[in-house]
Amino acid sequence: MKRKLILALVLELCALAALLLLIAGQLAAPAMAPMEEETETMPTEPVTVPPATVPPTDPPATQPPDPVQARLAVMTMEEKAGQLFLARCPETGAAEAIQHYHLGGLVLFDRDFDSQTPDSLRRKLRDYQSAADIPLLIAVDEEGGTVTRVSSHTAFRASRFASPRELYAQGGMELVLETEREKAQLLGGLGINVNLAPVCDISTQSGAFMYRRSLGQSTEITGQFVAGAIETMQSQGVAAVMKHFPGYGNNADTHVGIATDTRSLESLERADLQPFFDGIAAGGNAILVSHNIVTALDADAPASLSQAVHHYLRLAMGFDGVIMTDDLSMEAITQRYGAGEAAVLAVLAGNDLLCSTDYETQYRAVLDACADGRISEDTLNQAAGNVLRWKQAMGLDIG
Repeated sequence: MKRKLILALVLELCALAALLLLIAGQLAAPAMAPMEEETETMPTEPVTVPPATVPPTDPPATQPPDPVQARLAVMTMEEKAGQLFLARCPETGAAEAIQHYHLGGLVLFDRDFDSQTPDSLRRKLRDYQSAADIPLLIAVDEEGGTVTRVSSHTAFRASRFASPRELYAQGGMELVLETEREKAQLLGGLGINVNLAPVCDISTQSGAFMYRRSLGQSTEITGQFVAGAIETMQSQGVAAVMKHFPGYGNNADTHVGIATDTRSLESLERADLQPFFDGIAAGGNAILVSHNIVTALDADAPASLSQAVHHYLRLAMGFDGVIMTDDLSMEAITQRYGAGEAAVLAVLAGNDLLCSTDYETQYRAVLDACADGRISEDTLNQAAGNVLRWKQAMGLDIG
């Protein structure tokens, strides 16, 4: 009996447990989501997006043609070669020489001012310009002091210009630059458009060839003079030519013989080269190279005929203007080279302009070297192009 009661109790407990489990399961079950009502979807018309409007663009601007390259393109080899010559003005037949040799310019010396008045000289120079297909460089050495081609003639000035050295001693830089302005006004008024000045050299020995022609001051002050002279001359419409690269120092006169400069490059860069740097920074765009042998750059060739010297000027100093020789008739050249050979070497060295007395011989030599390929077409075009670009910068119409 007792065993039956226990069994009944166990069964009741199992039933109760099952009931509790059922209730718990119902409580934990998630609520059913209500059924959504079906809605009728109305068809929509496609939306048309208008194409994006791109504003009209102007056609790319065309660069105007380079006047220098345009002129070179229509020039003959003979005409290009002629632009490389800054010839000593012949006593007779100058107009014919200008046309026959296609000369780039003329250098006037003392004899060209003899028996002239300002009016007669202006007429003569206008005639020379009229004879040229491309406007001429008309150049002169009017440094002041011992080198005064114009003001040494009283028809043009009552007294010759004093040297920059003398002027600096009298009135400092102000007087020096006032005189540079007066020089430029005198030259420009006569039709002379290039002054072969300023002298950039630093000469410290009173007996040296360049001593009286140099400013006679420190490197820094000489650089100020060079920069000021260039800016002053060019403001008056007269182009300046820095000389005598890479610095004449205390060397002997190359008019009468060979001169050798054995100073180190470091010495030159500390002193003699600095005024040229200052002149370039001031806008100077023409440099005349001396005939000194400068062993720090080239132990054999005169600077004017040395590729190494010209490479230094172009690459180390960043100069992109006109490079010209000193007069190729000077003894430092003629003692070692024939006239024709010197001219060809000058072009190959990197000169754009040759200061030439014997231009007839030298012009033919350059033409022959161009014809046989010794002077390449690129070299000729580069040199002639530099001359044309300088003329253009001076305001001359190169056509």
